[in-house]
Amino acid sequence: MDRRTFLGAMGAAWAETLQAACRAPADHGGEGGELMPAFFIGHGRPLNAIEDNRFTRGWTDAMKDVPPPRAILCISAHWRTRGTYVTAMSRPRTIHDHGDASRELNLVRYPAPGSPALASKIADAVRATSVVPVDGWGLDHGAWTILCHTFPSADVPVLQLSIDARRPGTWHYELGRELLHFRRRGVLVIGSGNLVHNPSEADLLLSFDGFDWAIEADEILKAKIRAADHGALREYETLGRAVRLAIPAPDHYDPLLYVLGMQTPEDRVTIFNDALAYGGLTMTSVRLWA
Repeated sequence: MDRRTFLGAMGAAWAETLQAACRAPADHGGEGGELMPAFFIGHGRPLNAIEDNRFTRGWTDAMKDVPPPRAILCISAHWRTRGTYVTAMSRPRTIHDHGDASRELNLVRYPAPGSPALASKIADAVRATSVVPVDGWGLDHGAWTILCHTFPSADVPVLQLSIDARRPGTWHYELGRELLHFRRRGVLVIGSGNLVHNPSEADLLLSFDGFDWAIEADEILKAKIRAADHGALREYETLGRAVRLAIPAPDHYDPLLYVLGMQTPEDRVTIFNDALAYGGLTMTSVRLWA
């Protein structure tokens, strides 16, 4: 499918911790339904929004068996703030915050509805911090580049939750735990970032090959994800030089911590789009689903 055609179509301790997290629905008055999946998706370059490639097909394939969600909550690497905010407008705008000069990319609109009512419920449910509903943001490219492929009809309400850039990894993880019960209310959660993301080391001429340190870091992090070693993942700086080089700043990594915070003992972990691109970036993506 070419771009124009596409645009036209559009352990025991750990277990105890997670079991405690699973009690969140009762604590917050959740409906106690079946768990919706939660995803961490490596979104890569913005042009993925209008390309048909192995990564965009991987996103679509990973969501083929997902039940129709009542809403989608996206935690994007590209909305970092002081404080925590959630979009609360009925019609969120498409934000072209990517800096790419492609005319086709800048013509993309993702006209999904929002949900002020769900934004209010999220704000009321969180106890660890104040979540402020706002109408001054929208859907940034960390959200719509993925959603254009996975929900092309744009008929599911979409909200974004901002990332408080002042907070450490454990704080983001614990906030994810507080939001777990929305998975039992039919909300599909998508954390959008990249597991390895060092743009200063990226080289477009390398295509899908990766530097040695990026390959090493990706393997270390995937092993920790599969082992549910959330303590190590929250303190990724302790995992060695390769990981520190792979994550020079936490912006694209923090969305993963929200998703891991929503993991339960029921969840199976699937890793897909397991590949490197441009030397210093991985498209590695994670699905949690019971």
